[in-house]
Amino acid sequence: MPIVPAAAIMAVFFVGPILWAVYVGFTDQGLTGAAALNPQWVWFDNFERLINDRDAHAAISRTVAYVLLVVAGQNVLGLALALLLQKRNKAMKTIASGAVVLAWVLPEVVVAMLWYAFLNTRDGTLNTILASVGLPGQSWLIDQPLFAIVIASVWRGTAFSLLIYSAALEEVSPESIEAAQVDGASGMQQLFYVVLPSISRLILTNLLLTTLQTLGVFGLIFALTGGGPGGQTQTLPLYMYEQAFRYNLIGYSSVIAIVLVVLGVILSAFYLYAFRKGSK
Repeated sequence: MPIVPAAAIMAVFFVGPILWAVYVGFTDQGLTGAAALNPQWVWFDNFERLINDRDAHAAISRTVAYVLLVVAGQNVLGLALALLLQKRNKAMKTIASGAVVLAWVLPEVVVAMLWYAFLNTRDGTLNTILASVGLPGQSWLIDQPLFAIVIASVWRGTAFSLLIYSAALEEVSPESIEAAQVDGASGMQQLFYVVLPSISRLILTNLLLTTLQTLGVFGLIFALTGGGPGGQTQTLPLYMYEQAFRYNLIGYSSVIAIVLVVLGVILSAFYLYAFRKGSK
């Protein structure tokens, strides 16, 4: 059957690692030493530890806040840019789209270094610009670390939403727009009552994709702030990395990975429910 190879690949590369993480979560598996060679069953000890781990709770809350802010920023900015470029000439659309896409294709570490140079210290680029117009600067990576990782993530990921929404807007019926204009609808009314309902399914699809992408962001945050200062930007992927490779707790980090998967499943289920409800 044609579906068998695809199912086998899914089982090996998707279901397999998840099941392995679940198994390891019930052991005291370590990265080195006796726990690495001969892990012992600890059953629900790792899960109990997670329930009582305040740092893990803070990382979960921080992750949810980070994902919501980044996804909202990427989608709103991507849609706004797509609308602004819709009626522009081909040359302008190519230049503007190319500039946005360039941020997307850059490696996360490069993006982190760019934003580190832009935000770091009181002599950084942003503070220099603010000083030139008489506004006070600050140490953004220390005073506003969550703002730093959110703005860097939005800057990098907006291109994906721009491409999705640019393609979606091309499919909106011109007759519907013209009919709304004849009825005296304003630009905002056309947007909310004609354009957005026409592309609502693609909006939900893009929300789902950007949410799952953002949920697993590690390299950009790790290179930009390392989870600091004082753990203020330590999301679940960074906390999981710390537990595994700093404290040698592979079993416990596997439980954190399971939580990350569960978060993704919950958010995906919400989007799929909204998608089905909207398609009725």
